Order: sequence, then C-alpha cells, then structure tokens
Amino acid sequence: MFSEKRGSMLHGILLIVLFSCAAFYIGDIPFVKKLSFSPMIVGIVLGMLYANSLRNHLPGTWIPGIQFCTKQILRLGIILYGFRLTFQDVVAVGLPAIIIDAIIVTVTIIGGIYIGKILKMDKDTALLTSVGSGICGAAAVLGAEATIRSKPYKTAVAISTVVIFGTISMFLYPFLYRTGVFDLSHEQMGIFTGSTLHEVAHVVGAGDAMGKDISDSAIIVKMIRVMMLVPVLLIISFAMVRAGAGKNKGGKEGQKSKITIPWFAIGFLLVIGFNSFDLLPGRFVTGINNFDTFLLTMAMTALGAETSIEKFKKAGAKPFILALVLYAWLIGGGYVIIKYLTPYIL
Repeated sequence: MFSEKRGSMLHGILLIVLFSCAAFYIGDIPFVKKLSFSPMIVGIVLGMLYANSLRNHLPGTWIPGIQFCTKQILRLGIILYGFRLTFQDVVAVGLPAIIIDAIIVTVTIIGGIYIGKILKMDKDTALLTSVGSGICGAAAVLGAEATIRSKPYKTAVAISTVVIFGTISMFLYPFLYRTGVFDLSHEQMGIFTGSTLHEVAHVVGAGDAMGKDISDSAIIVKMIRVMMLVPVLLIISFAMVRAGAGKNKGGKEGQKSKITIPWFAIGFLLVIGFNSFDLLPGRFVTGINNFDTFLLTMAMTALGAETSIEKFKKAGAKPFILALVLYAWLIGGGYVIIKYLTPYIL
C-alpha cells in the first residue's frame, strides 16, 4: 500500500518535471527570451494550461506528487536562492539603497493590505499580491504562500498580477528614461529600477536596455529587496499568531496559536551568509543556481497545475485592481522618493 502511494506520488512529480523541462525549452526560444520570460513564468503558464485541459483525464492519485512540488520543492528552491546573493552586495550599494528599499517594501505591503480591506478582498490574496509587488515578484509570493499556507489558486492569481505589471515595466522604464520623462541620473535610475520593478528578470531586462551603469546597480538594489523577504516572512508569521490569539480571546475553543517560524527563510539567510565567504568555485555556484531555477520552475508549474479558470473567476477582478494601484505607487511614489530623497543621502 505504501509503495503504491509512493509510486503514485512519483508519477505526479515526474509529470511536473516533464512540464518544467518543456518550460526551459520554451524559455530558450529567442522571442520568449526578448520578453524576459523566465522558465518559472513559462512553467506556471504550462501548469495552468494543464489544469484547464488534461487535469480531469489523469489519475487523481498523481495529485499528492503535484502538491509535494508546491510545498517541499518550493521551500528547497527558496533556500538555494540564497546562492545568488552575498552580504558584500549590500555593502557595495550602501545605506541609501537599503533605506529606499525599506521604504518601498514597507509602504507597498502595508498599503496593499489596507487597500485590500477597502476593496473587501480575500486577506490571503491581498497579502500575496502586496508581498509580490513589494519585494521580488513570484519568489516573494511563493515564500509568503509557504508561510501562510494559502490555497494554490490564490498564489497563481497573485503571481499573474506580478507578471503582467512587471513585464509592462520592463518595456516602459527604458522608454520613459530615454525620452527624458524619468529625469534621473544613472545612479538614481539604477536605484529606482531595482527598488520598484517586480521580478529579478524584469530588472535584468530593463537594466540591460538602459546600459551597464544602470543595470549593475539596479540588480544589486533588487537583491537587497530579495533579502528583505526573510524579515517580512517572520513578521507575517508573528502577525498570524497575534491574529490567532485574538480569535481565542473572542471565545473560540480548540484553537492554539503558536508562531510558525519559516525555517526555509532562515535557511535562505544562512545560505547568503555562506555564499558571502566565496568558499565554492564559481562554476559550482552557477550549477546550484541553475538547479535552483529548475526547482522553482517545478514549484511554479505545480502551482499552475492547481489553478483552473473557475478559480480565477472566483478571485475576481479585485486582485488586479489592487496590483494596478500598487503599480501606480511604485512608479509615481518611487520616482518622487528617488528624485527628492537621494540627493540628501547619496
């Protein structure tokens, strides 16, 4: 019985592996590369196509394998993501970028939560959308999902908003910079790009289009935002405990509140610290990063496979309205902060 269950799980995992391999192949097509669609983004699209076509024609016993990829594989992928960062990167950019990143992340997440309340949105979807917009796109949404344990379709909806507005920004930022609408120095534009664009891939794409001087600083500023995922997840976990305690006081029995420490986030931070010592050969780290991209692609594909059109309809238009408001803040508010605050702290 146990071996049958394990075999069924392996079938589900192998299905996701095959879809992920296809995502890498599609992601390597020149047209897709120009759009800077990473294999992770392609993977979630393939997963959603599967969810809305073949899903009902395959054995239900494969579902545990798919869900394994949305949880355990996801957490491992986030831990290994730390090999892309070092604490030296933070020092290289300095205090100004850290201050600006902290302002952007804090206002975006807190503002998004309150706007979600005004829109009477589902709390999980509002939080996931806000974290994705505020920190590092899909990776942040996945990290928050693993902490709050929301339903997969809510995660997919939040990631969709990140992909849409992040992709628009990737083309919009270089255009507005070249036409002089963004009246910023190279250094300011680098900080602005890194602190306001959604995905790392979007920052790389927009930065390359504006030149190496902007690209280098933009990527480092973006990576500092990625590091902020750890304290944000710890705060979310603590807030969940407080909310649970409040419910208990309200008279609900049988509920115990305890802090759920996102160990994968701590692991992520420890890996960054280890990577900062530069103990591993560059090729080995590159191999780990490639493997990690594949793991995250598997997680994204599995999340897509849990998302049907009916669930998108259930989520409604509100997540996209929230993402649009946050997008306007990132561009407008971010520009004002960079333009008028950086002269005093750079």
